[in-house]
Amino acid sequence: MKQENYVKGMIMIILSAFFFACMNVSVRLAGDLPTMQKSFFRNLVAAVFAAVILIRSRTAPRVNKRYWPPLAMRCLFGTLGILCNYYAIDHLLVADASILNKLSPFFAIIFSFLILKEKIKPAQAACVLLAFAGCLFVVKPGFQNAALIPALIGVCGGLGAGIAYTMVRVLGTHGVKGPVIVFYFSMFSCVFLLPWMILDFAPMTAKQLVTLLMAGLFAAGGQFTITTAYTYAPAGKISIFDYSQIIFATLLGFLLFGEIPDGLSFIGYALIILASLGMFIYNKRAAEKA
Repeated sequence: MKQENYVKGMIMIILSAFFFACMNVSVRLAGDLPTMQKSFFRNLVAAVFAAVILIRSRTAPRVNKRYWPPLAMRCLFGTLGILCNYYAIDHLLVADASILNKLSPFFAIIFSFLILKEKIKPAQAACVLLAFAGCLFVVKPGFQNAALIPALIGVCGGLGAGIAYTMVRVLGTHGVKGPVIVFYFSMFSCVFLLPWMILDFAPMTAKQLVTLLMAGLFAAGGQFTITTAYTYAPAGKISIFDYSQIIFATLLGFLLFGEIPDGLSFIGYALIILASLGMFIYNKRAAEKA
């Protein structure tokens, strides 16, 4: 791999992390709106983007019936993951909600073992355990912790995303294109959320509507740049830079909301990022041996 491509991949994945941090901040800035409503507008923008990409590339959104079950699981658990993540963003520090959502790669390892029967190596198991130890420092379990329930919902968001990414792996290995998966996922989310949004619709100001649409644009930008990043360099070489989102989320949370994570949260961030670094080194060495 050329050094130039590595640098491009690194820049693009850091840019995607910035976009996703901005998406989380936009969700918070939208104010006191139902989670279903926020999620609907985020996925509506993504659906339009995916449809435009399919039309421009003249790609038919066809999926073999054999792969409908994993596609359905990707859509369902991806939607639940977004709902949990957005709920956590509204009730936790932006940085805490962001790091809990970043548990998804570790859940993906677990579900790849349970669903795809892929073996978990000792180094991977150690990284998973270290990540969940970090999770405990962020969640701070205890009946007197007012943020416990939102934090656990945030963990569930990472779990849902982990299952969804496992299904994306299944679909991708069988030739289903990324824009097709995004299109079906976004459309499913919109249809799934529409009845709930209508029943619990909260009137929005023009500012709130623009903020939600911006959240959708940032999400689309994040998806586009992270996809581009992995065309320049393999995940094993650049995935660690995705955790720069925590730095962006912490800075934006402080600048816009005056949020300062406590010492235990910072310890949790460090442990989860350390676990990610361990996975990064393990994958890099495995790729070099291969």
